[in-house]
Amino acid sequence: MSTGAMETETVATPAGDARITWYRAAKPARAVVALSHGAGGGIEARDLRALAAALPARGYPVALVEQPWRVAGKKLAPAPKTLDTGWTALWPALEKPGLPVVAGGRSAGARVACRTARELGAQAVLALSFPLHPPGRPEKSRADELTGAGVPTLVVQGGRDPFGRPEEFPPGTEITEVAHGDHGFAVPKKAGVGEAESMAVITDAVAVWLDGMFG
Repeated sequence: MSTGAMETETVATPAGDARITWYRAAKPARAVVALSHGAGGGIEARDLRALAAALPARGYPVALVEQPWRVAGKKLAPAPKTLDTGWTALWPALEKPGLPVVAGGRSAGARVACRTARELGAQAVLALSFPLHPPGRPEKSRADELTGAGVPTLVVQGGRDPFGRPEEFPPGTEITEVAHGDHGFAVPKKAGVGEAESMAVITDAVAVWLDGMFG
């Protein structure tokens, strides 16, 4: 199978059917990177697409996970407990290749990965645009979810993310900043940085982090 070749798989969960889109690695694979979407979008997010395009060539198959509510065509994500239930139920499908699994996702998907990492035996967590707090409400911190993951965790955060800027994260957080990026890693034109450059910051940082664990 060629690098990045796609396959889709439907997995039944108590919360409804979930869908996994696999991007396989051509070279000997070292770990599966499983990534879910946020509460307001799907796996078409720019950062998820960039990682799915870049990581398989470096030996890391990527599994982009669509939660049951998204597969069912609903517009609003359910409660966190239901999200965790869906993710937990599809975990055996992510482990099926027999490789270590890095749990991850963007925004709400990152929160799910953090909350369930220890229970599921994830090797690490990749938290993209972790929503540290609701916009304008820093007192409503979700830092305990992040620090409670219990496994090595990399946060990738936009420099102007209203859900938490890089400097707001707890001391000791391993974090990669996407300069000028918002919650979706969009960068204003006046910043003079193109999307390709911003996505390269993400994919390169994640690859180096993964190599540090599985290289």
